[in-house]
Amino acid sequence: MQETLIAIHEKRHTYNPDYPLTSWVHAIAKYKMIDAFRASKDHLSDEYDDDMGFTATSETDQFEINKDLHHLLNRLPDHHRLPIVHVKIQGLSITETAELLKMSESAVKVGIHRGLQLLISKNARI
Repeated sequence: MQETLIAIHEKRHTYNPDYPLTSWVHAIAKYKMIDAFRASKDHLSDEYDDDMGFTATSETDQFEINKDLHHLLNRLPDHHRLPIVHVKIQGLSITETAELLKMSESAVKVGIHRGLQLLISKNARI
């Protein structure tokens, strides 16, 4: 808990008031939890039921999450956004995405990596 609060304090300059505060805080808490699992070599099981409340609990929450995600992704250029949508959201493989978008597999991987870096490092101020 302390590490999460410290991380929120240290990253407060990345918060964009145009977006919901809770989503930003939940993202930081989620990554701190993942870091803690990695550090202790514990792994999440397939039966993880999200008792900690990091996922949407109602249709309204899910709608807000989808709206925020859509808004953020639409700010990315197509060569970053489309690989992220196809691989990370729709679940296509790198190969399938490369064929669909007429890109090399390396270009798809680079597009995903750079797109995610833009979303993280600049808090989607693209």
